[in-house]
Amino acid sequence: MLVGGLPEEGESDSLFILEKYGVTPVLMNELVREPNLKSDRAAYKRLKEIIREFKPDIVHTHASKAGALGRKAASACKVPVIIHTFHGHVFHSYFGNLKTTLFKMIERNLAKKSTGIVAISEIQKKELTEVHKICPADKVKVVQLGFDLLPFHEKRQTERGAVREKYGLNESDIAIAIVGRIAAIKDHSFFLDVIEKLLNRTTKSIKVFIVGDGPDRGAIQDRVDEINHTFHNVIVMTSWIKDIGTFNAGMDIICLTSKNEGTPVSLIEAQAANIPIVTTDVGGVRDIVDVDQTGFVIPQGDLVLYTEKLTELCEDEKIRKKMSQNGWNYVHEKFHYTTLVQNMDRYYRELLKLT
Repeated sequence: MLVGGLPEEGESDSLFILEKYGVTPVLMNELVREPNLKSDRAAYKRLKEIIREFKPDIVHTHASKAGALGRKAASACKVPVIIHTFHGHVFHSYFGNLKTTLFKMIERNLAKKSTGIVAISEIQKKELTEVHKICPADKVKVVQLGFDLLPFHEKRQTERGAVREKYGLNESDIAIAIVGRIAAIKDHSFFLDVIEKLLNRTTKSIKVFIVGDGPDRGAIQDRVDEINHTFHNVIVMTSWIKDIGTFNAGMDIICLTSKNEGTPVSLIEAQAANIPIVTTDVGGVRDIVDVDQTGFVIPQGDLVLYTEKLTELCEDEKIRKKMSQNGWNYVHEKFHYTTLVQNMDRYYRELLKLT
């Protein structure tokens, strides 16, 4: 059984993926991202009802709110195995010191209710256990993400021309994209600082795509309008694109400028499509990028170096081709969904034996 909340305003959802595989989830209106005493109580009550009716041997939670309420409900219902996966965390760059400390205390308490914790990279495991001390290291299992990456690879060949024609791209244009929620933690403002500096120094024809939506869209749109006024509509804000594999086929470089991440899926998908990347050095990025072979990894906040490396990629076709050729070979087995399924199946069985 798959249980989840509905997307927030300005967010896309992945329900079309579930439909593709014939999965019908239980969707809860009560389960919302922002703290709300009334809806949180209702969600907790509903989760307990679902658990008592379904009687699972394992409850596996994902995301902060669902992870908190789901583990609390599972513990109350005495589920034998309770697991939580950290896809990222909010222990820095999201909130002030007081709120961050409160969230750490909550997660430490929830970890005690958990049979096991899944980290999606070795770097994330170190952050959880050594830096933020959420739980002991022996309670954390590293299980990397897995995807069906073949469509991203194949569409690079079959869809590239059509995508570039759709967006009016010439063969000589360098198409740069950033994909993700438009929120402060993703730091689109920094991305636009980089783009503005790039446009002032490059000799190439550049086109930039911001894919996504979110609470900071208005402010980012204002900044985009200013840049477009100076550089003749060089940036396009697309909102969310469901078929990101087809869209990626037309791109030449994918960027990420986040202040904090777990394991950014957009970078794995980009490499599967043989697209070079430039990214900030946050979260588990170094666990999913072959540094200087499939992309450049830049210290977070280093505007000079980020601009320098993005400019280098734009100007030097040989480097782009080298990184492009390396991408698929690096990710296609390491992050294949069958590997994820096998690793998670082993972990489930391992924890069940302990009950």
